[in-house]
Amino acid sequence: MSPGSAGALSVTLCRDPRQFAALEEPWNRLFRGCPTATPFQSHAWLHSWWLSYGKDGRLRIVLVRRGEELVGAAALMLVHRPMPLLVPLGGPITDYFDVLVAAEHAEQVVPALAHGLHRAGRRAVVDLREVRPGAAAEELYRQWPGVRARLADSTCMELPTLPFDELVKRMPASGAQRVRAKLRKTDAAGIEEHEVTEQEVPRAVRTLLRLHEKQWRGRGVTPEHLRPRFAEHLTRATRRMVRAGEGRLTEFRLDGKVVAANVTLLSAGLSGGYLYGADPDLRTRKVDVATLLLRYEAGRALAEGRPVVSFLRGNEPYKNHWRPETVVNQRFLLATSALAPLLRLHESQLTGRERAVDALREALPAARDWRARLNELRVR
Repeated sequence: MSPGSAGALSVTLCRDPRQFAALEEPWNRLFRGCPTATPFQSHAWLHSWWLSYGKDGRLRIVLVRRGEELVGAAALMLVHRPMPLLVPLGGPITDYFDVLVAAEHAEQVVPALAHGLHRAGRRAVVDLREVRPGAAAEELYRQWPGVRARLADSTCMELPTLPFDELVKRMPASGAQRVRAKLRKTDAAGIEEHEVTEQEVPRAVRTLLRLHEKQWRGRGVTPEHLRPRFAEHLTRATRRMVRAGEGRLTEFRLDGKVVAANVTLLSAGLSGGYLYGADPDLRTRKVDVATLLLRYEAGRALAEGRPVVSFLRGNEPYKNHWRPETVVNQRFLLATSALAPLLRLHESQLTGRERAVDALREALPAARDWRARLNELRVR
């Protein structure tokens, strides 16, 4: 795309990975000036992801500049399945998507981004997954000049940043009592915390992934977490994010041995626990790892002034114990008017798939009840 104007702004399309790499400093300034940005919009995360998962010729990043200053960006790539789509960089291992918009120029930048993305999507539907409520991408959706659709996406859980005792008080009385008892046992065990330095990150990520695999062995670990490309990405991204203050990797040690480790990703608006690993033997010591990690991360978020502690995606039962706020991400489908039939086809495929998943969820309990009843009859 050749430069186009939108007021005093210029809009270009970056397709060159070398140019993307060279954008680190201006990208980071924009990232810090965008109040809705999550850690997954940092250059460290996105560029590292591209190095591990990107495909030659697929990079599509819409850039908005005011003179020489980068004031807007939408990091996307082109895919061809099930149809030509522009999708966010970060893929399934990224919990939140947003566009970057400099707050002081938002009224001009959002229309410019929409203009640039509209031109970039002449032959593809734009499919923006995992848009967090309140994201800058919501305004992009409202100002989109073509056809559009909005769907629900993943469920996330978030807590307000409060002193840990206040978080415990949000629980039912019986649950709060159990948490306090668990923490007394954890403290008695003598676990020590160590925040990993940038130089220690490669060794610490290897330890974390080993503990993560051990923790989930036989219980359905996410296959991607065991692949070399994920380890390479997590090591590279975490090292850069630790250096920039956009992430931390914390180890929890017992008698000098690392028994748990946790990667936390950071932005101005939130602290997100991304991935942890823990030695299953901690259960024999009555150590509740999830509570241990939350106490530590809530304390750090409070000290750093980050307003939200996010569990990120997933509504696992242990998260619900804390009575978190449920936040449902959004999925925005955008297209030029000429591609309206393609957008509607994609939308119908997605909603049909979702209905099938819901039907399966409803059928599984009934099937389990049927099998249990059959087993009872066999016993009789």
